[in-house]
Amino acid sequence: MADDNTYKSNPTLDEIVFENRNKAYGAFDLRSGYRSILTKSFLLGTVLFMVFAITPFIIMKIKEMNAKDTTEVNANLIEILPDEVIIEEPVEEEPPPPPPPKEEVQEVIQNVVPEPVKAPKVETPPPPISKQLETTTGVVAVEGVKTPSYSPPPPPPGPSKSTTVEVKPQVSETQVYTEVEQLAEFPGGINAFRSKVNGNFDTSVMDSDAGTVKTEVIFVVERDGSITDVKANGSNRDFNAEAVRTVKSIKNKWAPAKINGQAVRYRFRMPLTMQFE
Repeated sequence: MADDNTYKSNPTLDEIVFENRNKAYGAFDLRSGYRSILTKSFLLGTVLFMVFAITPFIIMKIKEMNAKDTTEVNANLIEILPDEVIIEEPVEEEPPPPPPPKEEVQEVIQNVVPEPVKAPKVETPPPPISKQLETTTGVVAVEGVKTPSYSPPPPPPGPSKSTTVEVKPQVSETQVYTEVEQLAEFPGGINAFRSKVNGNFDTSVMDSDAGTVKTEVIFVVERDGSITDVKANGSNRDFNAEAVRTVKSIKNKWAPAKINGQAVRYRFRMPLTMQFE
């Protein structure tokens, strides 16, 4: 207790706090040695951290020192690139154009009657004078000299002459033809029409896992080049409906089909196939 009451000229904060208190309880010792313990812990932790941080570099350096020298071999290898395989897109074969309609040829047969030939005149010589003197007159009829009757000669044998007249069939303004002389044509060709259909087709109406979907679009190209009566006969209803909507949305007019140089209504068929993945 004498030590506890000993007066110091420069007391620490802990000595002031624990003045006239039991310093042997333990709290005073803990507070007195806190700084030294903290310093030792910091130094020890720093040393351990440095050891753990430097150890991998030391191990790596040791392995490099013990590793055998590698010999580089320059083989001058030439990389041979395989030929690129060009995959051609399948080209859909266009249906062959329908054969032109057969023209009915009406044969006009004209009978040619040969021009009659004048029969040669047959002269009968007069009877001799002795016979003339014996001729008697009276009421008895005497038969005269008979002359042959004229009959036209038969026509000469041989083929009769005939005249062929070409008769063109009449063209209807209301009938829808499937066989024409000149097919209906889209400006730029059928490939330009397919490009417009593909560009305007809304693929969001189809499921992504639908796969390959096919249909056939059928419509009528009118005499003025417009499109009417658009239908699709595929198995997928959504695909058919979108195909009909897309074809109707194309406003470009066609060059109409023709028969004998006259524009007619023509039924056009176009197969359509798309891949959805």
